[in-house]
Amino acid sequence: WILRHIQKEFKPNEDKHLEIVFGVAPCLLALMQRTKPSHFFMKNGEGPQRDVVLRVCQEAVKRGVQIQRVSIKHLIRCVVVRSTRGCDLQASPLGFITEEKPTSHEVKNHRPLWLVLDGVQDPMNLGAILRSAYFLGVDRTASSIHNSCPLTPTVSKAIAGVMEVMEVFGYGNLKDMIKVWKLIPPLQGWQVVGTVGLEECSPESTVMPCSDFKMSRPTLLLMGKRNGEGDGLSPELRQMCDVQLTIPPRRNLHPEVESLNVSVATGIHNILFSKPVTT
Repeated sequence: WILRHIQKEFKPNEDKHLEIVFGVAPCLLALMQRTKPSHFFMKNGEGPQRDVVLRVCQEAVKRGVQIQRVSIKHLIRCVVVRSTRGCDLQASPLGFITEEKPTSHEVKNHRPLWLVLDGVQDPMNLGAILRSAYFLGVDRTASSIHNSCPLTPTVSKAIAGVMEVMEVFGYGNLKDMIKVWKLIPPLQGWQVVGTVGLEECSPESTVMPCSDFKMSRPTLLLMGKRNGEGDGLSPELRQMCDVQLTIPPRRNLHPEVESLNVSVATGIHNILFSKPVTT
């Protein structure tokens, strides 16, 4: 019966306000989560015979989204050249949430953990960070808007669409945001925890191994990756930290190997900060 809903080849809508989500899992979750998906495209030769593609087609029909055949020529015109599974969804972009203040509902947990990202520019790193944050129960994830990777289809594809089912907040100025948050009554008493690489530690700075830290009160965990593979947190944010943590290596490192990838480091910190599952 799905075949009855598949239209003949159609030229995709080239509306610049829409984007193309690619990959089977991202398409399925985007169909389930986004408010107004436009069209679901299948490459010529692709069909709903595979179970995973059938699920996407069923969800598209359920949502009233048109299913259309698309030629390679039209896919190239729409810049969908990275899709390898034959499934693409045209939908409105998924952006950062720009709500400035947390609600009392968000801080009802005894010891909430909020992850704050400073200048993470690589979509693969951002995707891996978001996936570990979602999986390990981080209560809120926020990112700087400027000099950071936006929430693109590439990020969604990198993490099998997990971005579609979580909220990511965006702020133009993280320093001002942290100042404001710490003045809000529900957040008074929160601690700001920064993370630094081994190469950023110095005798003048107070840095402790992450394994020695115990989360005893609500926490903002700051992670940074600025200038490609260079700096971590900005100096302005480091000055705002109550505690700075690092992940010590378990061997003598080669001089050219300085620190962990930011997504791996975030996962380790999230594991150490993770709380028991609540129901």
